[in-house]
Amino acid sequence: MIFKDAMTEPPTPPRMTWTKTSTRLPLSHTRRERKLHSMIHFAAICWCFFLEGWNDGTTGPMLPTMQEYYHINYAIVSLLFVFNCVGFVLGAGLNVWLNDKFGFGKTVVIGSLFQVAAYAIESPAPPFPVMVLAYFLAGFGMSLQNAQGNGFVGSLKEHQTTKLNMLHASYGVGAFVAPLVATQFSGAQHWSYHFIISTGIAVSNTVVLSLVFRFRRQEDIFADAGQEPAEGESTADGGRNLYRAIFGIKSVHFLAFFALIYIGTEVTLGGWIVTFIINEREGGKSAGYISSGFFGGLTVGRLALIWFSKKVGEHRVVFLYAVLAIALELTVWFVPSIIENAVAVRSLIGMLLGPMFPILVGHASRILPAWLLTGSVGWITGIGMSGSAALPFITGSACLQVCVVSMMCTMVGVWALVPRAPRRVD
Repeated sequence: MIFKDAMTEPPTPPRMTWTKTSTRLPLSHTRRERKLHSMIHFAAICWCFFLEGWNDGTTGPMLPTMQEYYHINYAIVSLLFVFNCVGFVLGAGLNVWLNDKFGFGKTVVIGSLFQVAAYAIESPAPPFPVMVLAYFLAGFGMSLQNAQGNGFVGSLKEHQTTKLNMLHASYGVGAFVAPLVATQFSGAQHWSYHFIISTGIAVSNTVVLSLVFRFRRQEDIFADAGQEPAEGESTADGGRNLYRAIFGIKSVHFLAFFALIYIGTEVTLGGWIVTFIINEREGGKSAGYISSGFFGGLTVGRLALIWFSKKVGEHRVVFLYAVLAIALELTVWFVPSIIENAVAVRSLIGMLLGPMFPILVGHASRILPAWLLTGSVGWITGIGMSGSAALPFITGSACLQVCVVSMMCTMVGVWALVPRAPRRVD
């Protein structure tokens, strides 16, 4: 099989050490049983991504309340983003080794436990340094789960594109619901009790992941669903070789940088829009609902635009979505209207940005070698998720529009460097 990629030649997979007994399809499973297993696996990962969206949707409405409660300014409260970023980066770096050492089933559960610990720490409104530590733990846990979940769904051989969009729509649903709840708590005396709800969802996530995947490796889970492992999909001989192979592909770095800018833009808009509306448009604390409008548009876009993206071409359509989003963001910059900014434009921008990340993951599965897909996608999404912490910290609410437009323009330039899906000649 020959890969025609002008950017780089993918490395040759090392000799794999796996036995057929670990991946042989169970003969007793009927087609209906296998399909049921596949649906349960997918639903469990969607619930995991719902929690991730819940986490990101919570921050926006809570920021003004935290500043008031702890008597801190923008620079200090932004430490939440900084340490969340550190957690994401550390998780992205360790994910490849953890996946090679323990496999999918154990790694996602490890990540979920970090999230449980984080929300439990946040619930009693601890001193601010402890709150910062909790954000670090949440970032680390989410990085592992996000990387593993994207790698898992990106490795599916059936309905991959549709399921990737549905998976990230689950994130959007969580990010849509969270501000509705967080806004209610933000004006209450015990505002931090919101994190008790987060803790409950995180515990349920750990239970679901443990029961559904039973700490097994990805190839064994796929076997239950009737999918044979791809060449080299099983354990390779050494984590060091995996790191060297992944980092040797230029496309991985372009995709990771695009993911960093994209996710940073997405979370910057969802996180700082509430503070922007309050400070720049003289909105009240009910502005927290605006964040829901943005993430609601994100969810709708990931589902409603599946057909359009396929029709135009998933590589080309990213340019179209980005240019339209930039045009709409300019109206937010120059039109001082709460209604125009918050309702119409925010929802539309969210709708246009929504399909981009599922397209990125699906594109990665087509241009990267199958034996490196999970590790590569894990690294791409892990570095990308670090943007959700780093870029909101850099941006702030005062220069929100300038930074967002700049990031969107950068996104277009980086996507132009990403190679199209190569044709494969057998």
